[in-house]
Amino acid sequence: MCLAVPMQLLKIKGDVGIVELGGVQRDISLMIVPEAKVGDYLIVHAGTAIQILDEEDALETMKIFEEMEAKGLTP
Repeated sequence: MCLAVPMQLLKIKGDVGIVELGGVQRDISLMIVPEAKVGDYLIVHAGTAIQILDEEDALETMKIFEEMEAKGLTP
């Protein structure tokens, strides 16, 4: 099963962005969302940003993931 997750964009290097979630950083492709800016929250799937996400929605989703983790469930 694949899962798309919200991650915050920290840096941009051409078509590649560095994103972070829970202290983990990854390089991802920004080719689908070239308008993304540092600080934006992105929906990331399979190493590619597929959508810019509203900060409120991103934080709510991350809160739900944290609650699931606390209960021993994995998203």
